[in-house]
Amino acid sequence: MNLDEIRDNPGARKKRMRVGRGIGSGKGKTAGRGVKGQKARTGVAIKGFEGGQMPLHRRLPKRGFTNIFRLDFAEVTLGRIQAAVDAGKLDASKPVDAAALIASGVLRRAKDGVRLLATGEITAKVKVEVAYATKAATEAVEKAGGSITVLAPKAEKAAD
Repeated sequence: MNLDEIRDNPGARKKRMRVGRGIGSGKGKTAGRGVKGQKARTGVAIKGFEGGQMPLHRRLPKRGFTNIFRLDFAEVTLGRIQAAVDAGKLDASKPVDAAALIASGVLRRAKDGVRLLATGEITAKVKVEVAYATKAATEAVEKAGGSITVLAPKAEKAAD
């Protein structure tokens, strides 16, 4: 067998149907779109349209709001920090802050600050500097012999 003899299995590739090419093709005249009207035309998108009746999404009451001042934190777990220390990506002797986490590949970006969560275990003695840490995370780091410094998060995003 040569490279020029390689073929797909018979029936693996189906030819597309050419619509609107005469009555003998089986898909002529209306091209499988039924007869006339809005839906037979191109560019029709009537999602949520209920024939003139008030659509369900407008009949239901509105609820809640989006707080434009909410800060978006990048979340890091104790397990991820321990894994990075074990892999040699993070230096436990230096302070672990947002820049160190990004340099080690634990985080992609710091967003409005780093939030430390208590998922996983930590055994390394690390000095962590984050914008927010849960009570359980703080206890776990201090139990391992490290310390946590809670920094002020970045200023609001909507101040521009």
